[in-house]
Amino acid sequence: MELQIVIKTGRSVVVELTDSGKYYSEKKYDIYVNGGKFMESDKVITSLYGLKPDTEYTISAVYDGKEIAPVSVRTDYEFVTLNVKDFGAYGNGEHDDTNAIQCAIMACPKAGRILVPAGEYKISSIFLKSDITLDLAKGAVLSAFTEREKFPILPGVIESYDETDEYNLGSWEGNPLDCFSAIVCGINVENVVITGEGTIDGNAGFDNWWYNVKVRNIAWRPRLFFINHCRNVTMHGITVQNSPSWTLHPYFSDHLKFIDVKIKNPANSHNTDGLDPESCTDVRVLGTYISVGDDCIAIKSGKIYMGRKHKIPTSDMEVRQCCMRDGHGAVTVGSEIAAGVKDVHIRDCIFMNTDRGLRVKTRRGRGRDSVLDDISFENITMDNVMTPFVVNSFYFCDPDGKTEYVGTSKALPVDDRTPAIKRLTFKDIKATNCHVAGAYICGLPESKIERLTFENVDISYADDAKSGVAAMMLACKESCKAGIIVSNIKELVLKNVNVEGCEGEPVVAENADSIIK
Repeated sequence: MELQIVIKTGRSVVVELTDSGKYYSEKKYDIYVNGGKFMESDKVITSLYGLKPDTEYTISAVYDGKEIAPVSVRTDYEFVTLNVKDFGAYGNGEHDDTNAIQCAIMACPKAGRILVPAGEYKISSIFLKSDITLDLAKGAVLSAFTEREKFPILPGVIESYDETDEYNLGSWEGNPLDCFSAIVCGINVENVVITGEGTIDGNAGFDNWWYNVKVRNIAWRPRLFFINHCRNVTMHGITVQNSPSWTLHPYFSDHLKFIDVKIKNPANSHNTDGLDPESCTDVRVLGTYISVGDDCIAIKSGKIYMGRKHKIPTSDMEVRQCCMRDGHGAVTVGSEIAAGVKDVHIRDCIFMNTDRGLRVKTRRGRGRDSVLDDISFENITMDNVMTPFVVNSFYFCDPDGKTEYVGTSKALPVDDRTPAIKRLTFKDIKATNCHVAGAYICGLPESKIERLTFENVDISYADDAKSGVAAMMLACKESCKAGIIVSNIKELVLKNVNVEGCEGEPVVAENADSIIK
């Protein structure tokens, strides 16, 4: 057990107490700064606020009576702080403060900080710029309007002058389509930090953004946070809630960190995914809590037009020490994954009350670039998850989703439209109080999953288990307490796998070329 620095800003430091638990520490512990008690924590990853810029600190901890070796850190340099109230923001929950906050952002010099003090600031869309820190103080709420006419529109595609290329701004579910600008938006910016103990509230409800959600009204719904072609962006500490659609949507962006963020949307809200990185590289998600109405994390790379044109998968992604609850899937890959997903690793996490733990959603038509490879889940605790592992290669999304081409269980010819799944690994996982099935994993008969590994996996079921449909595919029937159901696998590895309390065989493998135990 040791104390490690996760990130630092000019006014805060994030520390991790290793080997102390998953998301929550097994015991509460004290954190000391420069020899004095600073706070008590019950989290593995903890944020320390109220520090001074460009200052040296020594941080230590006492856990279960044992003193943990201290670490030293120097907070970041800060040139100047711009208080948005000095730029005309009211923060009274009534006045439109969009222009005042935008003015402060545009006026902020490199290494400057925009401070949003306690208060409720009504805004539509604000746009970030490079080399700034946006600090939402405790009690500060960026509270979004919900009237469509207040939001600018990001066009999906703008043709270049010479008609040989295009400029893409807006995006909707994997396609370049017109959408309203996000509440907080960044286009081609870098070196940005959004930090603090404040909140961004989309104020979405069933009388506005969540009403008639499948119909485009002027433009598609806004995200709460959207960055397009950005680099070195960190979101830390803040709460984001009541998003009009996907909550955090990084798009063709690299070197991203989401640390100790709280993402909250009602369980019955529509399309309110927590975090959806799309064609992004180097993504770190640590110490984050997600409870939403759709997938907690959904990893994407566009539908066929964007995937085939740009061929940029989401890759090099780590999700660690996070808590996911009340969503369709805790961590989902898909369904918009035409450019593939690779090198994604989820470990040391808690999944609670989600419909599925791992969820892969793909289908014929995603294309030959849609390759999923090197995706692993390790040291995960799941409780009351309906089906812990779901891999669905027949996902019936899009207008043609329920056609014979998408849904048939017969092998079709492999062509440019055929996706592929290579290596999936599940290790050191305990899933209790399951309901529908332990696992429901289906590859395509013409493009089998190359290697599927379960190692040190324990699955047990709720006494009052509910029946349901494990995967959104035509051939999947309702079940309850089913075991591990797999099909169309080249190599299935089962090492120390225990399934207790299922009805029927614990493992049912169909069309598996090799089974290693």
